[in-house]
Amino acid sequence: MKIVLINPPHTAIGSRVPDDHLPPLGLLALGGPLLDAGHQVRLVDAEFGPMPLPALVEDALGDGPDCILIGHSGSTSAHPTALQIARMVKGRAPATLVIYGGIFPTYHWRDILAGTEAFDVIVRGEGEATIVSLIEALDRRRPLADVAGIAYRDDLGRPFATRSAGTIATLDDYRVGWELIDHRRYSYWGGKRAVVMQFSRGCPHLCNYCGQRGFWTRWRHRDPKNFAREIAWLHREHGVDLINLADENPTSSKKAWRAFLDAMIAEDVPVLIVGSTRADDIVRDADILHLYRKAGVIRWLLGMENTDEETLSLIRKGGSTASDREAIRLLRQHGILSMATWVAGFEDEGFRDLWRGFRQLIAYDPDQIQALYVTPHRWTPFFRIAKDRRVIQSDVRLWDYKHQVLRMTRLKPWMLFFSVKLIELAVQSRPKALARILFHRDPEQRHSMRWYTKMGRRVWFCEVWGFLARDRRVTDGPTLAEFWGAPQDAEEESMVVMRPPRKPAEATVAISPGA
Repeated sequence: MKIVLINPPHTAIGSRVPDDHLPPLGLLALGGPLLDAGHQVRLVDAEFGPMPLPALVEDALGDGPDCILIGHSGSTSAHPTALQIARMVKGRAPATLVIYGGIFPTYHWRDILAGTEAFDVIVRGEGEATIVSLIEALDRRRPLADVAGIAYRDDLGRPFATRSAGTIATLDDYRVGWELIDHRRYSYWGGKRAVVMQFSRGCPHLCNYCGQRGFWTRWRHRDPKNFAREIAWLHREHGVDLINLADENPTSSKKAWRAFLDAMIAEDVPVLIVGSTRADDIVRDADILHLYRKAGVIRWLLGMENTDEETLSLIRKGGSTASDREAIRLLRQHGILSMATWVAGFEDEGFRDLWRGFRQLIAYDPDQIQALYVTPHRWTPFFRIAKDRRVIQSDVRLWDYKHQVLRMTRLKPWMLFFSVKLIELAVQSRPKALARILFHRDPEQRHSMRWYTKMGRRVWFCEVWGFLARDRRVTDGPTLAEFWGAPQDAEEESMVVMRPPRKPAEATVAISPGA
């Protein structure tokens, strides 16, 4: 079949301000198996420009595809745009099948299918195996009810979901369709040729606000040597200089992560690696952090979420302020940049709470900071905790972690917004941070900090302008449950756990999936 993959243009400021764009890993991960199954596959990446939607639809329909697949990594805030694209496609070519996937549609499939006929099928959970089975069923006109992990409208027009798909037991069974992109168009870190990759999927921790853990269902990782070999191939064949890991927690298994570090060092390619992990994993790995840097790791985003112990307990983070501070110290000692995420809005904070959080951030002394707002997802346990809070942002495109969406009783929106902006400014402008930006002895880190500071400054001013002149908030909005619907945490796990087949004892390799 002839298939077009569409990456919608994202409205988030972080997507629009930087000059760099990263390739859409999720769509490429579907493209590889579809190509291997003998289908014609093409990607339309509308992030560049961004491409106007009429031009995007014109391009996508240009060669008369049988199916169009729409997905985006920021699937909640991208949903309105995805819906608009699907409606435009159906308006131009009603017979073209439109398939939708991602985290948001995985859980909101009932509402989506009941609310519009623009999407024909929704893929729930991981897509690599499911999409091949679905396209085969469509091509051979087999019953869709036999395909696990999808949702569609039945003969009476009612939303219907098939049985849940199983997790992919061995991630190396499916390849990424790198041939679908021109690597010269994609960059990060100030112009370095870059791609997004995954060493692992999922997370073994139970943070109750996380919208990713249940989607991936179980933590799994790729074969460390195969993964390092693929990175080296991307560098040698396509000039890729930087890998942005999309993992929630790539370092979960010290044994597997150590094997990957050793494999990367053996490949001996000058590739930089950035990603996110947990502070307590960094503390755990104090004895091998020198290998992190030698393997190319240059920055970790540490998901600290908050600096208050009671809040960390509320969200079941499982870390501590002591380990957060120690992780930043250890990273700096080994020449690795730290970016601390700090999230406002978990508790009904006041100015005193924000001041205490600011002082903690200063004490942590991170190289960079990313301030976010709590954004509850309907399928997480935290949604049930927050379900009676009032929504102040009804534009779903702004449910992107960078906009306040829930009302607070002690702080008006402008009070919280400008407090957060001042905290960002003060942390990023403190003398220690400025000295590192200007005089860091490592030119690579000096470049990266200057680039991030430049982008951060532009984003900061865009956010202030947006708050004052563009974004609209409601004063008497619905409760969170009224806005999105009843909590779905009973359905948090999107797939059934599948384990890799056990190998004979004499053939067992040193690193096994799931270690």
